[in-house]
Amino acid sequence: MMPADGTASSPSPTWAEALRTLEAELDNCLLLDQAHLSKGIQALRRKLRARGRRLRAGYVERILRQLHDQLSRSRRVRAARAAQTMRLEFPPELVFSAHAAAIGLLIEQYQVVIVSGETGCGKSTQLPKLCLRLGRGIAGRIGHTQPRRIAARAIARRLAEETATEPGLLVGHCVRFDDNLAPVTRVKLMTDGILLNEIHQDPYLEQYDTLIIDEVHERSLNVDFLIGYLKQVLAARPGLKLILTSATIDASVFERFFEGAATYVIPERSHPIEILYRPPSVDDEDEIDIDEAIVEAVRELDAEARGDVLVFLPGEREIRAAAQRIGRAHFENTDIF
Repeated sequence: MMPADGTASSPSPTWAEALRTLEAELDNCLLLDQAHLSKGIQALRRKLRARGRRLRAGYVERILRQLHDQLSRSRRVRAARAAQTMRLEFPPELVFSAHAAAIGLLIEQYQVVIVSGETGCGKSTQLPKLCLRLGRGIAGRIGHTQPRRIAARAIARRLAEETATEPGLLVGHCVRFDDNLAPVTRVKLMTDGILLNEIHQDPYLEQYDTLIIDEVHERSLNVDFLIGYLKQVLAARPGLKLILTSATIDASVFERFFEGAATYVIPERSHPIEILYRPPSVDDEDEIDIDEAIVEAVRELDAEARGDVLVFLPGEREIRAAAQRIGRAHFENTDIF
């Protein structure tokens, strides 16, 4: 019974049962919501035990309703993620595809997996798909970092295409000033800096059940800090999976740092790569114009009209400047992608 003044005469068995019911449903929620809801449930339970006679019934009912609504929304999002249809095929022309099963077993068995493979073997696009096939990305997202914004957006578009889904649904990207994520997004492409910034609001990175840190060989300050921080997070979250990947990586360094990590080396390339050395032409008194040097190199290769050219540059600004310079050259046999 509730007294005439609206306060609770004692902690209600109905309320205690409601809290137990909410707790029983936590495992069906998103990871990030599980932590938040658990704290809310415990806070209300402590108040009921300490101040039950002084708490107004309306207040308790309102908090219970809020917790129930949050839990229901979280369950719906998780169920919607699990229900998404997608195409998960590994192209036979990619070297990664022949190793997908073995890498998948390591991901299931180990908390940290280090994947090394040559540029072009398919690591960046196929690892997220492999994680999806293993059932990752439902309770928490699969976070996939890239050093640069242009790479994060490009890989997100390619993954959406390969999985036959609309961009921003199953796969989305989040970079500075631009994101297309939806609640049902399971794979989130982002820059290292975005993930670092999220630590302020989500110190245990509970919105993720899997993290793929790509291009680890660059060893930027962002990547070094992330790796050091993630070692602490992994200890607190045994269910979190971490995959480190790179074309040229000293796996032994990371194996020692992450005790018990597994390593897998993809030995071949998907496509033969020919490396040609061409020093830029430059006068003694002039600085090297890197864009002009790229144009001259492409000019020589364009005359041969065979194969593709992959140009590595330090940032998006440099990539756009080089692409514009190559575009203005109007090569007969070369298109820019």
